[in-house]
Amino acid sequence: MSTALTLIEKLAREELVDMVPYQSARRLFSHGNSASGDTEQTKHKIWLNANEAPGQGEYKISSENINRYPDFQPDNLLNAYSTYCGLERSQILATRGADEGIELIIRSFCRAYRDSILICPPTYGMYAISAENHGAGIVTVPLQSSSQGMQLNLDDLTSQVGKVKVVFLCSPGNPTGNLLSKEDIITAIELFKDSAIVVVDEAYIEFSPEQTSTDLLAKYDNIIVLRTLSKAFALAGLRCGFTLASKDIITLLSKVIAPYPISAPVAEIASKALSTDLEKMGQRVVNCNNLKITLSKWLDEQSWCSEIFASDANFILFRCINPQEKKRIFDSLVEKNILIRDQSKQVQLENCLRISIGSELEITQLKEVLS
Repeated sequence: MSTALTLIEKLAREELVDMVPYQSARRLFSHGNSASGDTEQTKHKIWLNANEAPGQGEYKISSENINRYPDFQPDNLLNAYSTYCGLERSQILATRGADEGIELIIRSFCRAYRDSILICPPTYGMYAISAENHGAGIVTVPLQSSSQGMQLNLDDLTSQVGKVKVVFLCSPGNPTGNLLSKEDIITAIELFKDSAIVVVDEAYIEFSPEQTSTDLLAKYDNIIVLRTLSKAFALAGLRCGFTLASKDIITLLSKVIAPYPISAPVAEIASKALSTDLEKMGQRVVNCNNLKITLSKWLDEQSWCSEIFASDANFILFRCINPQEKKRIFDSLVEKNILIRDQSKQVQLENCLRISIGSELEITQLKEVLS
């Protein structure tokens, strides 16, 4: 074994040997973690750490053509999403979650060991991980606090024009929760219109749909919008996302993506969710937003909570008064099999925890433990 490891270390790309992979919610509580257990025990955990929707879906799929390869981009899926988002099919690429879209963009526009991406932390961790995997550089321009929550630092963004190939903007942000100013997004697109692609990650946009940036696709050539069915559509386990862009960009990304990215069962379930289940999705968003308001008010009454971040998504980020209280709250919940996310290692988020908005019962149980 040791000889094999030595060989792997010798042959692998040097920067990958010691690279720390993205710590997803499931990975953090996998085997070997004190909060993990066997499969049966895992069923009884309350997962409020991955921004998933609560409840279970009811889906039936056909197995008639399961022996055949699926279409490269299934007609039923693209037609359904085209109707949903109001864009032409030629502007849509279905992917294995929005994460695959992130990888495709970096691989398509960044030359390994020569080009860089720009991120605005605190933000979603996969932008940097995907860049590192590809050998792309990472430039950071941290968000800044404002009366509208965490927003872009346009002065610092201006200083990076011509130095990066892809700019990732998350709106609503993760883990911050708030929307970026639409005006600032437009300013960023215009700043980089001749030098970089600006990616607006809208994984949580269904919780504030009027603020989408998809309308900007008709005006600018250097914008890409990322979407997913993992959040408001309650299909995280399906792994289905969409990259929205100009026809030319979609054609380019289609050269890089795997030949069969969307399986037939995924396309079938996703198409149904986008056509006949939209009312359910809308009610899910309403319920989530109502629970979010209630939880926010409750947090505001707790002596150990010093700040509650504005949220336009399906989670709440809050700050504890000190590291001891943060640890006590986190550990108390884990002890009761209630899992939330510790975000305190992110820049500007010292002593911060994030709670996904689960079901009313799950949020009630969380309050009871912390009370």
